[in-house]
Amino acid sequence: MKKVLIIANQFPPMGGSGVQRSVKFVKHLRAFGYEPVVFTREVGNMPLKDETLLKDVPEGVKIYRTKAYELPELKGIMRIPGKVLGKFIIPDTAYFWYKASRKKALEVIRGEGIDIIYTTSAPYSDHLLGLYIKKKMPEIKWAADFRDEWTNNPYTLDNPYNPVRTRIEKNMEHSVVTTADMLITNTPVMRENFIRNNNISGDNFVFIPNGYDAEDFAGFDSSVKPNNDRLTMVYTGALYGRRKPDTFFEALKELKEEGKIEGSKIKIKLIGNYHRDKLQSQIDSFGLTDSFEIVGYVPHNVCIEHQMGADVLVLIEGSGRGANAFYTGKIFEYMNTNRPVLAILPEGCAADLVNESKIGIVANTDDVEQIKANIKEYYDKWCKGKLDFEPDRSVIEGFERKKLTEKLAHVFDSMN
Repeated sequence: MKKVLIIANQFPPMGGSGVQRSVKFVKHLRAFGYEPVVFTREVGNMPLKDETLLKDVPEGVKIYRTKAYELPELKGIMRIPGKVLGKFIIPDTAYFWYKASRKKALEVIRGEGIDIIYTTSAPYSDHLLGLYIKKKMPEIKWAADFRDEWTNNPYTLDNPYNPVRTRIEKNMEHSVVTTADMLITNTPVMRENFIRNNNISGDNFVFIPNGYDAEDFAGFDSSVKPNNDRLTMVYTGALYGRRKPDTFFEALKELKEEGKIEGSKIKIKLIGNYHRDKLQSQIDSFGLTDSFEIVGYVPHNVCIEHQMGADVLVLIEGSGRGANAFYTGKIFEYMNTNRPVLAILPEGCAADLVNESKIGIVANTDDVEQIKANIKEYYDKWCKGKLDFEPDRSVIEGFERKKLTEKLAHVFDSMN
């Protein structure tokens, strides 16, 4: 069985959506003839932890951890200076981890007899470590996986770096995509963007989407509908940058004021890592206090429980340049719940996927009237006890994590 070094700075017990792709690949790779060896950071002062995710790491898989060197995680009087200085590190705050881990990474590769390295971003410093290894050991095959775009990332486009930093990062990105043996991203639009922006052929560039792990839903009967005394809508995920709930809140406010829904008959749960006071203040300002519950961050398995206990799942993504290129992470887990989705999305990959899989109804992020109409549709159906829908399982099943890991194994096969 060939060995693959999985270089993933974000890895359990770190929580959050960024770790899911890597740990699920690690979970299933053995089934396709590859032994994963993980190279990551020490736990240190990780901002989010979810110990339950470590259960996805198969017994016997080796995990090598090196010191994190994360300035934003400093404590005491250095906490604020660390966060400020972290914003100026190129390409990201994992840069010092990359620099300090180079020697150890080479030792692991030689000691373990590694055949292939796989790097995943964010952070993009993972790819810099891959680039370093490839230059030192050109015989090692390298697959670079982009969970998000780099210099064309929508959140960077909204807050552009200065010209000097932009040029440095573009050079870094170009070095990675022209040196790696294989390139992977999680949507076809991202792939096209990388090819165009870096003037490469794309012959060695594939896309493997994110997905859901069927085993995460073991013990749940998705055919059994929840028996809630209020229409329970659940949103799981972050709210930051352009991903804002404003139009969702505005739609709910107007529906209540117009008497088209009763606030006492709706409950919306927000599950994620939020600035609780700020978010609660925003909810209060829309007059929605009694309709919302900020649950906060919970372990992944508990998050699944909340999803399965929902009548409707809410999916939100902001509009703007580049927003058409990516799927929002929770869309795939939502797919497997057999719960209808209220999708508030810009035109693009995510909206197309909701429509193709028939998991819900879509309103444009900026279209309050359509959002109102869609909420009202679900509300009326729930009140009548007829909140039923028929998703397209043939589409959904293509996003199961084990099937996606098989695609990654095919990428590794192509480099042998």
